[in-house]
Order: sequence, then structure tokens, then C-alpha cells
Amino acid sequence: MRPYISVGLSVGVLAGLWTEVSVELGLITWVAFVAWACFFAAGGGATGFFKGLSANLSGLIYGWLVALLTTAVQVPGALAIGVGIAALAMCLQAGWAPLSFIPGAFAGTAVFFGTQLSFWPTAVSLIIGAALGWLSAFLGNRIQGFVTKPLTASPTDDPASPARTA
Repeated sequence: MRPYISVGLSVGVLAGLWTEVSVELGLITWVAFVAWACFFAAGGGATGFFKGLSANLSGLIYGWLVALLTTAVQVPGALAIGVGIAALAMCLQAGWAPLSFIPGAFAGTAVFFGTQLSFWPTAVSLIIGAALGWLSAFLGNRIQGFVTKPLTASPTDDPASPARTA
């Protein structure tokens, strides 16, 4: 089995479960999918989890700061100026390895604005999405290992084995 098939199986099952649970609990389903995608785009594994999630959360904070600025400063273009400064900061933070996944920061800001400035529900969904990314990769690897695990036969299992005929 090809690895993308085993990951696809785990992602498919978890995506269905997440959708059902998130709808039942009133969580923001789509935000977790963005963080989940960032996990894989950032390289998967521990690196993808930490880089993706830290960048997502930093972007969320930048979005929150832009929202604060636009409510505090009532001048034409305040939103554009705030977004411009935040975009610059999201690129500059990439000089620090934990926040070096620039697309994740932009995704974090975008989902914050997409949820109409719902900070905590967005943060929770980003964290869940990163966890689902890690879990889907882990389960995909387990499925792959199970399917491709070579069968080892003992010498006594082979009817032509000298150990059996002796």
C-alpha cells in the first residue's frame, strides 16, 4: 500500500469524526481543517506540529492586534495599515525557527477574520486541528506499518525446511 493511501484512510476517518463532533459541540469545523493542512504543509511530525501550530497561533494574535488597532484608532485606512504591519511582522518572525512557517501565520490571521474575530473558539479549533494532523499522520504510519510488515516465518513453518524434515 502506498503511504498516501494509509494517511488518506486515517484522515478520512478522523475528518468524518471531527465534523460530527465539532458540529455537535458547536466548534468551528473549518478552522481545524486549516490547521490540519498547515501541519502537513509544515512538514508533518513533531516539526510540522510545532511550526504549524505556533505560526497559526501567532497569526491569530496578529489578527487580534489588528482588530484592537482598528477599534482604537478611528482613521481612514487603519485596517489597511494594521494588516500591512501584521503582514510585515509575520514575515519577519520567520527569522526565528519556531515561527518560520510564514503560510501558517497568514492562515492563523485569516481564520481569525473568517470567524468574525472569535478569538477563543478560533484558538481551540487551531489547536484541535494541529492535534488531528499529528494523529492522522501517526495512524497513517501505523496502518502503513501493519500492511507492509513482512511476515516472518519460523523454520518449522516451511514444509521443505531441513529443521522440519529432520
